[in-house]
Amino acid sequence: MNAHTPFSRADADHMARALRLAERGLYTTDPNPRVGCVLVKAGRVVGEGWHRKAGGPHAEIEALAVAGAEARGATAYVNLEPCCHHGRTPPCTEALIAAGITRVVAALEDPNPKVAGAGLARLAAAGIDTACGLLAGDALNLNRGFCQRMATGRPWLRSKLAMSLDGRTAMASGESRWITGADARRDVHRLRARSSAIVTGIGTALADDPELTARLGEDAGAIVQPIRIVLDSQFRLPSTARLADGRVRTVVLTTAAGRAARADIPATLEAVALPTGAEDRIDLLTVVEWLGRAGCNEVLVEAGPTLNGALLRAGLVDEWIVYLAPVVLGDQARGLFHLPGLSRMADRHELRLADTRQIGQDIRLSFLKA
Repeated sequence: MNAHTPFSRADADHMARALRLAERGLYTTDPNPRVGCVLVKAGRVVGEGWHRKAGGPHAEIEALAVAGAEARGATAYVNLEPCCHHGRTPPCTEALIAAGITRVVAALEDPNPKVAGAGLARLAAAGIDTACGLLAGDALNLNRGFCQRMATGRPWLRSKLAMSLDGRTAMASGESRWITGADARRDVHRLRARSSAIVTGIGTALADDPELTARLGEDAGAIVQPIRIVLDSQFRLPSTARLADGRVRTVVLTTAAGRAARADIPATLEAVALPTGAEDRIDLLTVVEWLGRAGCNEVLVEAGPTLNGALLRAGLVDEWIVYLAPVVLGDQARGLFHLPGLSRMADRHELRLADTRQIGQDIRLSFLKA
């Protein structure tokens, strides 16, 4: 691989197109990454493709099928290194070699240990000019969850919160519908749709009886609904809850004691007993590790101040998405986090502002670990 190959403006344009194609699989590729491919010959695009669903053709295979004989002598632009191993589909490296591709430009090396540079090395060994790193930041953002899971075994954990100008999430009674406007709520459904799983706590499940599905309308195209996860140490989720309706796979993460005490587990719920931590509650680190083993890339937390406070203290959330609404709820309303014991500025939790944008009349703030 020639790591010092300079990239041209045309290279950047074609890689940007590959990334836009990859985004078409934003809601459907789990547990696989989102990948797009553009084949260019003599300055002309001869084939395009993207990975649509796990088990289906990879982006390179789709693009090669479109190009046919025109693929010989072409350059392939792909936002993730072509695979070189047999999974549910054959290696893309061999298909690119057989098609006569002469150059491959990848945005990122595949962090999957089964690939991890070996795909590009295989192409180079076959005489194909290879380069990597073009628009790498954009490519990482698109597949941040997949990359983190491959590297650490943990998904990208994102928590969604909505608050008033005075930092409140609900009235003292628990009433919270609706703090934000319709545009922000639709944005939340986009976050749900791109997630492998949605996690909530039993307190929120009992108080709000949420559905926790991605609802974007027919114009959004296909959506693979995220797994619904309920953290429920004592297994109190009632059989009549919307989360037990059987429409979407739902897993209750509980304790051995909680599972043993529940005699009427509905067939619509999966029960998984995990180790306990403080106060006989489920250990949150084991929850995150379980999600990684389950093949979850991006996980969205939609919960109340107790679970969010515990996650903040444990440092397990990678990204906090906070919707700030132009309303005031008063000092008796509920706050974002339950964080007992903070008495000094030295005890505070610091975050780093990564993005700010207006969504309708609300402001969406994105924070990362400081």
